[in-house]
Amino acid sequence: MDKTPELDITKIAVPTKLPIFCCDLNNHPGELALAREAVDELQVTHPESVPSNVKAKYSSSYKSHLLNSKLVPLTQIVMKVAKRMSKETLSCDLDAINIDLFTADCWCAVYEHSDQTIPHNHFPADFSAVVYLEASPQSAPIIFANSIVVKPVSGSLVLFPGILEHHVPPTDERRVVVAMNIFKIPRFSTSA
Repeated sequence: MDKTPELDITKIAVPTKLPIFCCDLNNHPGELALAREAVDELQVTHPESVPSNVKAKYSSSYKSHLLNSKLVPLTQIVMKVAKRMSKETLSCDLDAINIDLFTADCWCAVYEHSDQTIPHNHFPADFSAVVYLEASPQSAPIIFANSIVVKPVSGSLVLFPGILEHHVPPTDERRVVVAMNIFKIPRFSTSA
């Protein structure tokens, strides 16, 4: 039985400016093509959508990168971008402080007309990412904090702090994405 006394906790809203990073991955056509193949294959091998805040035609398992290795090259690129952004814009060289990144979760979603994602965040993930494998000009954007609108572009990456709330309003056109959660992990030295 827990004998910890009840604590009064006060939430204080702190206005902050959290960064959102956008990057064109079209110079990695092989990795994008493999990921797109993985989406199609997962719909066959694991056809049941996972219940979640994603209200789409199809949403794969959160461990899709373990179910289909064709997603791994894309996760590696996203982690490289996250390391670069940590160093260049957050003033934190993860390599210098022996921190690695790893993809804990990776899933695919296929949105059709009227599909959406309800507001949520990815805490405790350090970074979250979405890669647009297919997106038309009429595809719904991703909206952060009910105010920042990022339109999807095929082959683009949107990387953001996992704590940042976001949603996708009902889409007019098809959009196919790979999303992931990235965590920091200490790199332990094997030398004494």
